[in-house]
Amino acid sequence: MFAKRFAIPAIASAGIVVTLGFQAARAPEDPLIAGFRKTTVASVSDAVDQITGKRGYLNHDMSQQTPGRVVGRAVTALLRPAPNPADSTPATAIKHPVAMIDEAKPGEVGVIVVENGLDMTGLGGLMATAAKARGMAGVIVDGSVRDVEEIRGLGLPVFARGRIPATAVGRYLSVSRNEPVLCAGVTISPGDIVVAGEDGVVAVPKDRAAEVLKRAQEIDDRETKMVPFIKKFQSLTKAIEVFNRI
Repeated sequence: MFAKRFAIPAIASAGIVVTLGFQAARAPEDPLIAGFRKTTVASVSDAVDQITGKRGYLNHDMSQQTPGRVVGRAVTALLRPAPNPADSTPATAIKHPVAMIDEAKPGEVGVIVVENGLDMTGLGGLMATAAKARGMAGVIVDGSVRDVEEIRGLGLPVFARGRIPATAVGRYLSVSRNEPVLCAGVTISPGDIVVAGEDGVVAVPKDRAAEVLKRAQEIDDRETKMVPFIKKFQSLTKAIEVFNRI
């Protein structure tokens, strides 16, 4: 009886220790990232326009290649055409994107720019497998991608400007990592917040992110109120007059 009386408290105590240990091991989510998860891509785009006076949306052909929404902080890599194709080897062609992925933190978003690379692959199945294994939120490619069926099977959200089976080896050189890059019309710096979905991709400057999030939330809230108003009065014109929003 004595052993049984003390067995349950001991197990309970062990359970508490394990639970607390697990919680302590989990890093708290960035509140900005958590906030942007709840906003729409369109509202974030409008908010960047209003807060920064510059566009944050990437070019129209930056489209969803595999399903999924992306929200996370950017890590970047840049490739340029090789002056001498012989210098472009498996090691040199994608050195920086590979290092970027291998050192990525969970939840980060890879941004790979292939200069003048609409007809060139910036991401394939092996790189995508590594990105998924690292827990990356997704990858944005200013260029094209290949192995799309394989990437889709991984469940890794990927946005790119096209699809092509070409390899960068023998054609491109990797030149930098985690430096600002011009990606589909927008400069993206490491640490900027990327928000992407079916409407496209938006980059939020890290130093204005809190302001942009607040404005995006205000826009979302206003539109939420506009929908029942439009349905009730059957008039978009009246809704625009009342809410000053379209």
